[in-house]
Amino acid sequence: MPSAVPISTWLDSPLGRALLEREREAMAEALETVFGVECLQVGAWGPPETFLQMARTQRRALLAGPAERLGSLTAYPSRLPIQADSIDALILPHTLEHEANPHAVLREAHRVLRAEGHVLALGFEPLGPWAWRGRLSRRGFPPGLRRRMSRRRLTDWMQLLGFDVDPAVRFLYTLPFAGAQEGRLQRWSETLGHAVWPRLSGAYLLVARKRVYSVTPLRLPHKARPALIGGLVEPTTRIQS
Repeated sequence: MPSAVPISTWLDSPLGRALLEREREAMAEALETVFGVECLQVGAWGPPETFLQMARTQRRALLAGPAERLGSLTAYPSRLPIQADSIDALILPHTLEHEANPHAVLREAHRVLRAEGHVLALGFEPLGPWAWRGRLSRRGFPPGLRRRMSRRRLTDWMQLLGFDVDPAVRFLYTLPFAGAQEGRLQRWSETLGHAVWPRLSGAYLLVARKRVYSVTPLRLPHKARPALIGGLVEPTTRIQS
């Protein structure tokens, strides 16, 4: 049974705010080395400036879906009204997990990114503690999530499109309850999770760069190139039998 609670309301709960804080920390570190002119966030996730305020690009914008009504732009993530090769950084905060066709969203991301542009995607790990609560919840957790996509699967999709993918930033080893997100228990859970079961994180951040292929013209060795006389190939002196 799908949840009737809007995701914006859930993210404003104590547990939702704790999740956003962990994700902000991971995103802030990743954005420190991403520069350029244009940064675009596709999909609303929390207040509009949650991630965009940390971008180091000259301009920033939020593109939200027609039902979200939060962004400076409104469109479907699978059909972006953005010029090709025009964006330096593209933020996807769980966008792929809420869309019916995540492949189309990734293809659009590749199209609009400039050469060497970055895409930063947040996701919930299917084997982590937050995923297990989702499986046990009749109303969905977090609300509205269509799927959970593993870091490995998303990496494979990105590489097929022509992205160079960095190792995932993993976090959220704490149990998905508000009381577990604070103080000593939270710090102990994160430290132990990284050391003992790193692949069982609740969430991850994947950063990928649009690959650019440089074409080097092939040149024949000097001896293999026929000499030209007046624009004509010099005849060979070898006797044909």
